Amino acid sequence: MKRIITAVVQNRSGVLNRVTGLMHKRQFNIESISVGRTETEGISKMTFVVHVEDHQKLEQLTKQLNKQIDVLKVTDLSDKAIVARELALIKVVSNAHHRNEIQGMIEPFRASIIDVSKDSLSIQVTGKPDKIEALIDLLRPYGIKDIARTGLTAFARGHQPQVAEMTSYSLLK
Repeated sequence: MKRIITAVVQNRSGVLNRVTGLMHKRQFNIESISVGRTETEGISKMTFVVHVEDHQKLEQLTKQLNKQIDVLKVTDLSDKAIVARELALIKVVSNAHHRNEIQGMIEPFRASIIDVSKDSLSIQVTGKPDKIEALIDLLRPYGIKDIARTGLTAFARGHQPQVAEMTSYSLLK
């Protein structure tokens, strides 16, 4: 089953390598990963989508991640109400004849055209991964030249205790 795991970490060289190396050693397949700085200087958040067979393996993963020296907090968001988004850039084969048709097709997805050339369009779309997959499927008949996806990023809805806790991490520096 797919699980969404976040790890708040010290923003230091090698942290990503150590965390992904741990997952590799334990044979967890990372389906998606996104990493970015937080509002607290020196702190980053990693969001992983991993395939985990059972609850015991999930518990093992979170415990082992928490043991990593630069990992400050690990959270499994899978069973919580969350806000989750992904960004995709899609380059589609297009001539002047198909541009209006493609524009009409991407509009319900709240996607936008971010670049136009004589033989292609570049489209930007954000949303849940299934929304992005649906748009890609609709664009596939036109011919997709390239796709770049960020991976899922997420946090729990409502009050965020980890945000309040993150300010205390600045004391660790």
